[in-house]
Amino acid sequence: MSHSISLLQQMTIFVTIVTGSGCTMMYYLMQRNFAKSEHYRLALEQLNNNATAMASLGAPPLKILNIHLSDRHNRVDHSSAQLKIPVTGSKTGGYLYTTSTRDALMNRWHLQQVFLKLREGEIVEIFNETESEE
Repeated sequence: MSHSISLLQQMTIFVTIVTGSGCTMMYYLMQRNFAKSEHYRLALEQLNNNATAMASLGAPPLKILNIHLSDRHNRVDHSSAQLKIPVTGSKTGGYLYTTSTRDALMNRWHLQQVFLKLREGEIVEIFNETESEE
């Protein structure tokens, strides 16, 4: 009887470790896919090129943290993407909010809007397609 309980405990531990490792690997791969995406990179380029936003954060150095996958602001489908990217600098941190659409013909992403919302509540407008067209 004690041998079967010991075996059951070992199986439980093994399954828990395998499941936890699988979930961790899936989370890592999803984060990596976000970081490789064109709409993600375009938004970070806009942030890096905006002196006001970078000074507000105290960057460089700029640290880009993992996206919270369960956050309702993070949505991507075939034609649009909306992300909330956590960023920090030496002074403060905040979230980089981005909205992008995909051109189906060219299969390229185009930024619609990018803004930085700092922890203190200040909002720094980085890019707005409607303003850049005028």
